[in-house]
This record gives sequence, C-alpha cells and structure tokens, in this order.
Amino acid sequence: MALYKRLTVNETTKVLIWKIEESVADLAEGISLSKNSSTRFHSMKSELHQRGFLSVRHLLKEAGYSDMDLVYDEFGKPHLKDGKHISITHSFIFSGIIISNEVPVGIDIEKQRDKILKIAHKFTPFEEYKTIANHDALVSKLTIVWGAKESLYKIYGKKKLLFLHHIYIEDFKFADKKTSGEIRYEGEIASYEIHFLEFEGFTCVFAF
Repeated sequence: MALYKRLTVNETTKVLIWKIEESVADLAEGISLSKNSSTRFHSMKSELHQRGFLSVRHLLKEAGYSDMDLVYDEFGKPHLKDGKHISITHSFIFSGIIISNEVPVGIDIEKQRDKILKIAHKFTPFEEYKTIANHDALVSKLTIVWGAKESLYKIYGKKKLLFLHHIYIEDFKFADKKTSGEIRYEGEIASYEIHFLEFEGFTCVFAF
C-alpha cells in the first residue's frame, strides 16, 4: 500500500492521491470505522466503491486523521472535527483528498472518457470549445472543466447550484496547469483558484 501523489499546494493546503491496487481485505487492515461508516461500507454493493471508501480512510491516516475525525453535514459535505476544511473524491482506481487549514476546498478525479462529449452541453457552453480540432485534447479540456465545476460545487456544499448557469470556469491553456472560477448565485459572486493535473488517463482538479 502506498501513496500515489502528495502535493503541497501552499503552506496550509495539501492534496493526497491514492492508487487503489489492493483488495478490500488488504485495505481493511489497520483501519477502524465509526458505526455510521461501517453501516455505509457494508451497504455498498460494489467492491469498487468499497475499495474507494477504504482507500480514502488510508489517505486520512496519511494526513494524521482517522475515520472518527470525519463528519458529514445534512447536505453530505464532509468536515473535519478540528475545523480544518476537507474534500474527498473517488474514481475507479484513484481516490484523493484535499485538506486546508484556512479555506474551503474542493477536489475531483475523473476518468478521461469520450462520454464527456455527449454531456458537455449540459455543463458548459459547448461552442467555446469547437475550435479544438484534436479529439483527445477536447476530451481532456472538457474533463478539466467538469472537474473544476465539480470542485466548486463541492466547496459550495449545497444542492441548488446548476453547473451550466451558476458555475463559471475561465478558459485556460493546458501548459498553465491552473485557471480560475466563480460561483455566481443569488446575486453574489465568489472567486476561486483552480489547479489541475493528468495521470494514467485520469484528471484531478482541485479548487480553493
């Protein structure tokens, strides 16, 4: 069992990513679950979800926490009992967390798939990307935009935001590895910094 990536975003914010190669039994070793988490874990019908769930607990352990330190609010947003901010993601064989001492954070990992082309119109003004002729580059860019919007949605933490109408992502170049975004809702605008990286056919985006 090993950590795949550890990123220091700044002095108070860090990202940890796990590549899930272990069995459920191996991942369960050395991990204690709260009663609620145990109930949730045993209700999962997919082994993929079980492995993702347990790998996140290993990431918490890497960051100096345990499952007992994690609580969820009425909207399903995770919080740490010590008041630090956390966001969690899991996609197929990767899971990730971002923790910040000071500011709300969001993270998303997505597998790069052609399927994103079919749903792009639902989350972004697709005409903005029609100039991208390269198929793989288009899939990559749209996956970053989706991950960025998902990260901001997680920061907001309530269920009312619409990706297409309330979350805006500034255009970017791949080489920059970062962009910015805004949540525009009920007359208020909140701005965020967004970073992204790609590995093994997956995209990780995090915002703060």
